[in-house]
Amino acid sequence: MFHPIRHFNTITKHRHAVIRHAAKAGILWQGLFHDLSKYSPSEFWVGALNYLGSRSPNDQERKTKGYSSAWLHHKGRNRHHFEYWTDYNPKTHLISPVKMPFKYVIEMFCDRVAASKIYEGKNYTQNHPIEYFIHAKKARFIHPETSAQLEYLLTMLAEKGEEETFRFLKKHKKGIIVPDTFKEE
Repeated sequence: MFHPIRHFNTITKHRHAVIRHAAKAGILWQGLFHDLSKYSPSEFWVGALNYLGSRSPNDQERKTKGYSSAWLHHKGRNRHHFEYWTDYNPKTHLISPVKMPFKYVIEMFCDRVAASKIYEGKNYTQNHPIEYFIHAKKARFIHPETSAQLEYLLTMLAEKGEEETFRFLKKHKKGIIVPDTFKEE
């Protein structure tokens, strides 16, 4: 169904949540530019046409077309998505995941927490982001260090809460080294 107003409200509510999280994490400037491509015709009208309310309209477009043109546009313009960070490996001559700069890992964390809050609504708990992450972990094409950093932060959120996690991020904006327990095997 075509829902441009509902879609606009959802993406704007999500974007504003990311901006609030980015401010708490010490990357406000980055947060202010978060997901602006969602308002472009390539993404906005597809999202309005495939609006679901409870999850990404990209899922519906994939069911209809077999791929999501909006997602392909979005991930190619937004560095906070690990899918952006792939390139040809000069040694293997294959496309491989590339380690994300930590400032984008922070934005990805803020994005995932905000998305969980928007889609889960009143059912949201601090465990939702890590549960979502773990559910698809084996199928993800992401650099192992980037994956370990994100998992570490999402686990910290679940165990210690938002206040402590955002305080940690603000203090460690330049990067973190995660314990071996989070590194992929």
